[in-house]
Amino acid sequence: MRKQLPLFPTSLIGSMPRSKALLSALRMMRRGMIESSDFNQLIEAETLKVVKLQEDLGIDIITSGELGRDNYVSFVSDKIGGVQMMSMSEMLDYMDDKKAFEDMLTALDVPAVSIKNAICVGKLQYNGGIVADELLNLKKFTDKPVKITLPGPYLLTRSMWLPNLSGKVYGSKEELGQDVIRILKEEIDNLVSIGVDVIQFDEPVLTEVVFTEGKPRSFMCAALSERKDPKEELEFAGSLIGQIMEHIDRTKTVASLHVCRGNWSKNESTLLTGPYTPLLELLAKVNPDLLTLEFSTPRAGELNSLLADPRIVEHTALGLGVINPRTDEIETVDPIVSRVEEAMTYLPMGRLWLNPDCGFATFSNSPVNVLETISGKIRSLTEAASILRSKYHEAGK
Repeated sequence: MRKQLPLFPTSLIGSMPRSKALLSALRMMRRGMIESSDFNQLIEAETLKVVKLQEDLGIDIITSGELGRDNYVSFVSDKIGGVQMMSMSEMLDYMDDKKAFEDMLTALDVPAVSIKNAICVGKLQYNGGIVADELLNLKKFTDKPVKITLPGPYLLTRSMWLPNLSGKVYGSKEELGQDVIRILKEEIDNLVSIGVDVIQFDEPVLTEVVFTEGKPRSFMCAALSERKDPKEELEFAGSLIGQIMEHIDRTKTVASLHVCRGNWSKNESTLLTGPYTPLLELLAKVNPDLLTLEFSTPRAGELNSLLADPRIVEHTALGLGVINPRTDEIETVDPIVSRVEEAMTYLPMGRLWLNPDCGFATFSNSPVNVLETISGKIRSLTEAASILRSKYHEAGK
């Protein structure tokens, strides 16, 4: 059974900054210089700190901080058989248009050293857990509801597909996608058996499909596979995400879909801009319990671009992004409360959750913020939720 949550439940999106000790250990483990047991001990200790930070600041649904992950998608290379971590230079050897690839790297405001990719080099195999250990670890440290985050099936399929290499194993990206679905279904079953309150699938590349016409690609991790017509690409993405959402037992866990517009730079001009309108068909079709979306920045468009659509407001809760993880200033409480009240003109208050737009450390060695600022931002988030609960407690009963 799903746990009862308070009105206006709060959670983080996923990633948190890693300590210097943890970054060093991550590098050493990749080189085989420390035992995985030593690395895992350090992950446990650091995860406990992240959990305690969230609990102390009043977050309702606890996340792990994704501390053992190299980045939000490439970490699966250690978890799924048939997948190999590759550097930029290694991938370049398999690119048909090397110049276009190098131009895109130059245009991105992210250090190339931060980017590695998990590439399909053989038939995919489920090795017993992708984030299951992370969930078990998290549950040791808190009795509160917990959320686990996973790269979505479209993100995984597109980022893994390097045609000149993956094409030797799979006849098409679509064929690879079906094996990704098979593996994610096994992982979902594993997570539900352990006990998880929210399973969040991250699909940031959806915005790249609809907002980068004529511009350089923005999501390095998914820039390798050929770009089809946006309508075709969204249909492919929707078919994959829909299969995953359909597999989740909604009586046991909340099925969440997270979409953003890029989260590696403090330079807003390098990140994608546009309302959710081009994604409405897909979002309605895949039908998650919870849409966890970026809304604290003007780049995300107006609330009514999403919430004027009856297919969304009648069936889905909104994880409203009210904190920008990339800014140095700490948001004040009043504008957060006002933003939530604006959303309440479209959605009943029982279907509004509060969260930052995205994680605080997309790439392990390139976080977008520091703990002191992050703590202030989280405090504003939970204080706003507390004010809203006090104000609307009777109405929400």
